[in-house]
Amino acid sequence: DGPEYDLVVIGGGSGGLAAAKEAAAYGAKVAVLDYVTPTPKGTKWGLGGTCVNVGCIPKKLMHQAALLGEAIHDAQSYGWQLPQAENIRHDWESLRQAVQNHIKSVNWVTRVDLRDKKVEYINGLGVFKDPRTVHTVTKQGERTLTSKYFLIAVGGRPRYPDIPGAIEYGITSDDIFSLEKSPGKTLVVDIGLECAGFLRGLGLDATVMVRSVVLRGFDQQMAKLISEAMVEKGVKFLHKCIPKSIEKLSDNRLLVKWENETGVEFSDQFDTVMFAIGRKALTRELQLDKAGVNVAEDGEKIAVVNEQTNVPHIFAVGDVLHKKPELTPVAIHAGRLLSRRLFANSRIEMDYDNVATTVFSPLEYGCVGLSEETAIQRFGEDNIEVYHAYYKPTEFFIPQRSIAQCYLKVVAKRESQQQVLGMHFIGPQAGEVIQGFAAALKCGLTVNALMNTVGIHPTIAEEFTRVNITKRSGKDPNPASCCS
Repeated sequence: DGPEYDLVVIGGGSGGLAAAKEAAAYGAKVAVLDYVTPTPKGTKWGLGGTCVNVGCIPKKLMHQAALLGEAIHDAQSYGWQLPQAENIRHDWESLRQAVQNHIKSVNWVTRVDLRDKKVEYINGLGVFKDPRTVHTVTKQGERTLTSKYFLIAVGGRPRYPDIPGAIEYGITSDDIFSLEKSPGKTLVVDIGLECAGFLRGLGLDATVMVRSVVLRGFDQQMAKLISEAMVEKGVKFLHKCIPKSIEKLSDNRLLVKWENETGVEFSDQFDTVMFAIGRKALTRELQLDKAGVNVAEDGEKIAVVNEQTNVPHIFAVGDVLHKKPELTPVAIHAGRLLSRRLFANSRIEMDYDNVATTVFSPLEYGCVGLSEETAIQRFGEDNIEVYHAYYKPTEFFIPQRSIAQCYLKVVAKRESQQQVLGMHFIGPQAGEVIQGFAAALKCGLTVNALMNTVGIHPTIAEEFTRVNITKRSGKDPNPASCCS
């Protein structure tokens, strides 16, 4: 008697679902297990994983809400007469409801899609019993599944710090998008720049407490510009600070105590404290030892070669992978390519290099390839050329919006054709700008080719084609004129 399934996927998020549907398209018999353990606050959600429910999608929608608030102010400068302009305020409940309605519709479409593609969906938590068997408990009772291949795609969940009151009174990104009432005055602990940015954009008081550096792993010059742009927009920063405790006061406000790097203690009251101190992979819950799957030195992430674990028939994709980008499109692409290799004789492997990404801070930051620091580390300062420029978005002139942080740079090799190693862009629609250049980078873009590309005028993406000043030259990277 052979195994019951060709592929059992544990985790119904971006990577797991993409792999499941792709495998089923090639005739494989596939089951997907998905179960959301409620947060300490009791928040839970439907099928689709982090991105759809508590990640990129609600974040981008709330970021858009904040951008529209700015657009209302800009509109008046452009001649739009808004009689009650000074009375315009944001209603959190309406936004929350609209966002949640959209998410629920995506949950529904996801379920229908699986049914149409003949993928069996099991709403249960999967754990390994042995290398060939996964056990789950559902509302219908217990089940044991055997399979030719298994795919671990359980992703991760936010961590809480080990301080008094954190779990009782704090929230994470798992809760923020479905809060019944406005978060009010909010403290974001550590790396939640995007959330702090949209909360401020919605008119709320937002403070970010940073332990070490802003946007670790990103180009640090760009990270500094982003935090400066956020300060200009009214977000407050507490640098080199660590929270010590949270207690609830009689009026339901939260008293937070923290200390700075010299050990001096401070305190303030907030309505909401949101932790964004990193995420943990949900591998401990899987009983991987029973399957014989090794984890990396952090005890959580799984080290793979071409998505294959140390157990040849068990694979992993997405945020559980050790030292791979934790991004939805990465998980999706890796999942699809894996299913093609397993069920369609493909040889194409996932390339984790030069993956573009964007930080949806109030002024967005998009990048692809190497940071300036990494390029220097890898090739040496003398072998790197960095082209850079400040620029002025045309649409910023009339409302007189700040252009202080509108900046881009191209990191390239210095020799011959000057192959481009990294591109960095701060400004409106950064994600849209960087996506096309990511394809060019994949195709071996050179500075020569970039400078011989004719720009689309007047756009902000065009600025990449006009960049001609190197850091090495010491010349002023500020623009002189617009159309010449």
